[in-house]
Parts: sequence; C-alpha cells; structure tokens
Amino acid sequence: MFGRDVQFRYSETWIGYSLLSLRLIMGWTFLYAGITKVIDPEWSVRGYLNFAISQENFLRSIAGTDLWAVMANDWYWLLTPLNQVGLTLIGLALILGLFVRLSAFWGGTMMTFYWLASFPLEGSILIDFHLVYVLLLFAVGAFGTGRILGLDAIIENHPKVEPYLEKYPNLRLLLG
Repeated sequence: MFGRDVQFRYSETWIGYSLLSLRLIMGWTFLYAGITKVIDPEWSVRGYLNFAISQENFLRSIAGTDLWAVMANDWYWLLTPLNQVGLTLIGLALILGLFVRLSAFWGGTMMTFYWLASFPLEGSILIDFHLVYVLLLFAVGAFGTGRILGLDAIIENHPKVEPYLEKYPNLRLLLG
C-alpha cells in the first residue's frame, strides 16, 4: 500500500458481515429518504433548492447565474421525480443486492450534489455526512457487496447469464 508491504490478519467472515451491514444500512437510508418523498404529494425539490441552500453557497454565482435557482425553477419538473424515484430505487437495489455497483455510483453522485449544496458547511471546512456517504458507497461498490447474500451473486451464477459475462466481462462492473 503506497509502495510498502502491508500485512495484517482479518476474518473474512466478519468482513463479510460488516460489508453486508454497511450495504443494508446505506440501502435503508436511501429507501426511507425516497419513500417519504414519494408518499408526500406536496414534496418538491423547489423547497430545498430555493430555501434550504445557504445564500453564501459558492454555486449560487457560477457563470453569472444562480445554479440552484435555475434547477429549482426550470428543472424541478424533472428533478423532483428523479430524486424521489432515484433515492427509492437505489435503496431497494442496495437492500436486495441488485446492481450494487451501479446503484452505489448513482447514490454517490446524488450525495455529491447534496454535499455541494451544503456549503458553507457548519462545523467543518470540507467534510459532512454527505461526503461520508459518498465514501461508504464507494466501499460498498468497490467490494462488490451485492455478492454477499445479494441478487447479484445469483445473477452472475445463472447459467443463462454466465455466457454473456464471459463474452462481455465489463458487464460484471454493473454487478457486485
């Protein structure tokens, strides 16, 4: 690691339990956030984008325009359902262990936008829980946690899918 030999002992069983727990907890976090937005007929990204983001946020004056206001007023019709459905589907996929790498990528992308909207951060210069979620999702995807009691393992080992994965090995990047 970083040009040095690193050796340590670990328990594969406990690593598996911790990665499965991490995937399930992140899945629940996304699913709950999404479902609460889906079932609330009044929920829209407009409220958050117009009122929850600080006036000092550096993206309020990018390229001479208020990015958040443009998103809130011109793109709310698309961003509202994308946010609701995206959070819900990412959460379900993580819980089920289905297309985990793809879900972790899009979850991390969403959290990056939330992180950018959080500036200036309270009590920190750079790191808040959104960035922690990005890194946790990176770990969930990097370790291929969908293979631990997840549907990704079943899909990868299915006799009708294996030939496609052999022919197109990059498809495995979506699974795990």
